[in-house]
Amino acid sequence: MKLIISNSSPIPIYEQIKTEIIKEIMNDELKENEPLPSIRGLASDTRISIMTIKKAYDELEREGYITTRHGKGSFVAPKNTELIKEQAKKDIEESMLHIIEKSYKFGIEKKDLLELFKYLLESEENE
Repeated sequence: MKLIISNSSPIPIYEQIKTEIIKEIMNDELKENEPLPSIRGLASDTRISIMTIKKAYDELEREGYITTRHGKGSFVAPKNTELIKEQAKKDIEESMLHIIEKSYKFGIEKKDLLELFKYLLESEENE
């Protein structure tokens, strides 16, 4: 597992760990039922506190991305299509917000943006 963690980021480390693991699950780099590193092992490898890793794992489990089996460890949970759909909606929303901010920056009117979006949707349907 490849975790990219930044000590200078304003995002808490446990949140960065959680986000990186979710990314690997969504990109199928971590497969269903695949074991995750133990909390102690990951803490040792990354030199991050056990409590920080535990908080990330607890949140991942609460959100349905992983399951923990007492005495066996943590594993990637079976894919929940609703969870995946919700994550995709969140990603799309972030992209759309970026587009809206950019359109305001360059003075593109709302109606022009809507026309462009409608055109792109229609042209995609026709392919």
